[in-house]
Amino acid sequence: MQKQEHKIYLIGAGVSGLVAAQTLEKHGFSPTILEATDSVGGRVKTDLIEGYQLDHGFQVLLTSYPAANKFLDYEALDLQNFLPGAAIFKEGKENQIGDPLRDFSLLFPTVFSSLIPLTDKIKILQLNLKLKNKEISEIFAEKEKTTLQYLKDFGFSDQVISQFFKPFFSGIFLETKLETSSRMFEFVYKMFGTGNAALPKAGIQAIPNQLAEKLKTTKILFNSKVNSVKDGEITLENGDMLESDFTIIATDSNSLLSNLNNEKLKWKSCFTIYFETEKRVIAKPLIGLLPKENALINNIFYHTSLKTSINAGKELLSVTVVNNQNLNGDELAQKVKSELKEHFTIEVIRLIKVYEIPKALPDLKNIKYSLTPAETRYSENIFLAGDTLINGSLNAAMLSGESAALAVIEALNK
Repeated sequence: MQKQEHKIYLIGAGVSGLVAAQTLEKHGFSPTILEATDSVGGRVKTDLIEGYQLDHGFQVLLTSYPAANKFLDYEALDLQNFLPGAAIFKEGKENQIGDPLRDFSLLFPTVFSSLIPLTDKIKILQLNLKLKNKEISEIFAEKEKTTLQYLKDFGFSDQVISQFFKPFFSGIFLETKLETSSRMFEFVYKMFGTGNAALPKAGIQAIPNQLAEKLKTTKILFNSKVNSVKDGEITLENGDMLESDFTIIATDSNSLLSNLNNEKLKWKSCFTIYFETEKRVIAKPLIGLLPKENALINNIFYHTSLKTSINAGKELLSVTVVNNQNLNGDELAQKVKSELKEHFTIEVIRLIKVYEIPKALPDLKNIKYSLTPAETRYSENIFLAGDTLINGSLNAAMLSGESAALAVIEALNK
């Protein structure tokens, strides 16, 4: 049988599924992707609304991700870099802090910031140095503790934890108590320290779009929702049945495999609200943080502080809400609007869109960096991929897709 004749199906055209397809193609196979929606990307999507690019949630690419360096063409993505720091708002006043070794403009604001005690500034330098020299494999071999406990054990004061670490990492981990694994904290902190946080000029969906454009012999069937998967057989929601030699499930597999129903995957959720404003209160491309107990706003960012492919002419502001305090829709947007005015002196022109994202990040314990090909195997002919299996990141999504594809290739070679 010719390599192209093998019936290999991938379920999900998210980042994992696309990388799996690319890996299979490199080895001479021609897989088919079944995608439930009408576009690629999975949780990595961008909408074009009223002249603005709206990402589904405030997502960034960390350019140090090893897998991203392998699978993406950064130059073609036209990456726009954030400054390595944050603007912390306290009592209406903006305090800029950051890594002055990487951006000189942050030297004086950081050195003279009264928000962070001198002893903590020294500790931050020590942490930077420690993680710069620590291998990724070492990070994921460490015993897990909560990020909060890690920071306390490192000797950080309650002041710097509450003023910087909590608001900054709550927006990344999408939980407000810093209960996320210390492994994830060290990994993400290392990635921030050794590269840039960036967004493609065309928005976050440019990443899966680029992966899809690189595919030559893969067929993508959109609006093809899968109902269930067995060895050798895929049933679509419309009742059609497909014969499959090998299947890679590159999406949450719980609803597709009959005996996984008890192991329900937990998710972290958030809201991202987009507003149009006349001007920016943060001139530089920095994330704005609000370290205030019981506030709805976790962070803000002016997407128009970076170059974007489409711009309606005003400023585009996104607000991330991690704990919505049981508020939704217009009610949530109105309360956020009043917080913007009170804490940031931001007057909005209008609300553009409220995104409620119930499945923003997988809520995982015992996180790993990657899977060996053998670990992706679920049964004789079914393999699993996705960041839901290891850690919630673009890097993990790519690595797991590659591993599952290599496992299928190994099985075929045997």
